[in-house]
Order: sequence, then C-alpha cells, then structure tokens
Amino acid sequence: MRWFTSSLRRFREDQSGTLIAEAVIVLPMMLWAYLAMFVYWDAYRSINSAQKAAYTISDLISREMNTVPLTPAYITGMRDLMQYLIDDTQAVSIRVSSVTYSKTRTRLEVDWSISPDRALSALTTNTLATVQSRIPAMSDGDHAIIVETQVQYHPAFEVGLSDQVLEQFIVTRPRFTPKICMTGFSCT
Repeated sequence: MRWFTSSLRRFREDQSGTLIAEAVIVLPMMLWAYLAMFVYWDAYRSINSAQKAAYTISDLISREMNTVPLTPAYITGMRDLMQYLIDDTQAVSIRVSSVTYSKTRTRLEVDWSISPDRALSALTTNTLATVQSRIPAMSDGDHAIIVETQVQYHPAFEVGLSDQVLEQFIVTRPRFTPKICMTGFSCT
C-alpha cells in the first residue's frame, strides 16, 4: 500500500508534460481568437472603404458644373470607380437620384433616378416616401443628389459573421449649380 501512495504522490507532484496538456487545451481557442480578430478587422475595413468610396462618388457628382447633362455612361463610370476604390472581388450596386422638395405639394419628388445594369430599381416619388426620414429638411425648390450603394461582403472565415450587404445612403446638395441634370430627363 505504501508503494501505491508514494506512486500517487509522485504522479501528483510531477509537472512534466503539463505544457503540452495546456497547449492542447488553449491552442484552438487562440487560433479561433486570431481568426476572429482578422475577420472582424477585415469587416471593419470593408465598411470603412465602402463608406469612403460612396462619399467620394457623391462628392464627384455634386461638383458637376452642368455644362453638359450627366449620362448613364457617367453613372456606370462612377460604379466602376467605386468598384476600383473598394476591391475588385466585392460586387457593387449603385443608384443615383436627383430629388426636389415641392412646398406646394409638401413632398419630395424624384427628378431622375438611374442604376447601372438596373441593379437597383429606380427611385420614384412614391418609393421615395420610404426613405424620406433619411433625407434632411429642404427648402421649397431645393435639389439634392442621393447616392445609394450596396456592397456584398463575404467574411474569409466562419467566426460569427455571416455574408452581409453593406449599404450607404448619402444625400448631397449640388455645389456649383442649383440642379444636376441627366440626359433623357427634363431639366426644368
């Protein structure tokens, strides 16, 4: 019996191999935490890039001098620019609309709305009511450009984030002209 108790005491006091046992327990959690930090940082980077690219597109359109009306090819070029600014592997959809506030009708009205390849449906005066709360107050006859973007985000690893659509909704007033015109639409 003494031999058994002394063997048990030696086993209890022996610390050889504890490093391996601890590593087997902790290593999977450390790897998961590292991958999670990578994925969450990548998601944050993607959101930030999409937001900055959308604001760049909105700013470029708002600075148009209106000597020549915009064309659908120009809007397609803006989508391609946004694709270049964020990442070629992420799918980008964009819709650009011009809206006016009418005091006599007490509502916002869509002057024109266009989306390259019809990726997003055109905004109409009726559908504008669904996003009216996101548009700042405007004076009678004021015009604004609305740039809406959608970017598909797919995380590199499964660590709690699923596929997402990163949406941006940006309202900008034209800077140098009262209104931005589009070919094929009335510019009065």
